[in-house]
Amino acid sequence: MSADGNKLADTAEQLANFLHTKPARLALIDNATIAMNIVAESVELQAGDEVLFTDHEYGAVRNIWQRKCQSTGAKIVTAQLPFPLNDEGTLSAIGNAITERTRIIVISHVTSPTAAILPVQRVCQLARQRGILTAIDGPHAIAMLDLHLDDIGCDYYCASCHKWLCAPFGSGFLWVHPKHHNKIQCPIVSWGGSIAGHAPLWQDRTNWLGTRDPAPLISISAAIAFFKRIGLNTFREHAHQLICHARKELLAIDGIGPFCTATEQDVISMCAVELPQPANWQPGYHGHPDPLQIELREQHGIETPVASWNGKRFLRVSAHLYNSIAHIDKLLGAVRASPHLR
Repeated sequence: MSADGNKLADTAEQLANFLHTKPARLALIDNATIAMNIVAESVELQAGDEVLFTDHEYGAVRNIWQRKCQSTGAKIVTAQLPFPLNDEGTLSAIGNAITERTRIIVISHVTSPTAAILPVQRVCQLARQRGILTAIDGPHAIAMLDLHLDDIGCDYYCASCHKWLCAPFGSGFLWVHPKHHNKIQCPIVSWGGSIAGHAPLWQDRTNWLGTRDPAPLISISAAIAFFKRIGLNTFREHAHQLICHARKELLAIDGIGPFCTATEQDVISMCAVELPQPANWQPGYHGHPDPLQIELREQHGIETPVASWNGKRFLRVSAHLYNSIAHIDKLLGAVRASPHLR
């Protein structure tokens, strides 16, 4: 095995320990988007089959499965979750959206647009009872939550490590239940295991993609070592205190209300609040950010999403170890004084 191959194997072992799983179930992938593309390539769908989403899913993930459906004649069905969210209502909405044609449920562990933690373990249990596959989109869960991947009960788990774990861009993974290992198909075909120097593994199809730079993947080990030294609870408690302060003060501003999550216990390192809609407000989208977001970035040096979801306008706040109460207070002052708030 090459030196890079040894380092990739070592990284996979350390990441597996961090996620309470086995290295044999992990493939190191550049990011969650590529991992989800691999899942879509590997799942067999036929005309009339259904892929079940929730209305909180990431746009790029929807695009991946939309293309899969277009090529197979399947279709995406979207479960409308309750607002504000609650676990029982979420399970009920998903259960009611399942039909005899549902083949796979694609669901976020922690939603990107709405900063909500979904009950994925219970969703997976429901899916297994009905013979349905599950693919979890989990970039925001890594380090934010204690993950025991083998206990979740999913078929596939896709994630990036550059968010809360703070590894570089280009570092992520795909977890696959062993019963699906021989079905994995990578959209990019290269040498596979022929240059790896070991017995064939299912990960060879994703490890060796031409002249790929393995450095970001190998660096996952350094990120894990950092959090072992600092302590995950140190990060989570620090971030939670900042987020609770931000949420409390934002909700005290006239016109701002809760968004999806009802209490402080529902958030860890990010939260969202609903903003009032000006008379001439138009929902923002990629390439056309909300004026408040532009103001925060260009006038105050604050980068935080101000966007739209299901016709609602919201602001999402995140906090990490490198943030302080002064950062949060700067954001609060800028929002209070903004002409674009209302």
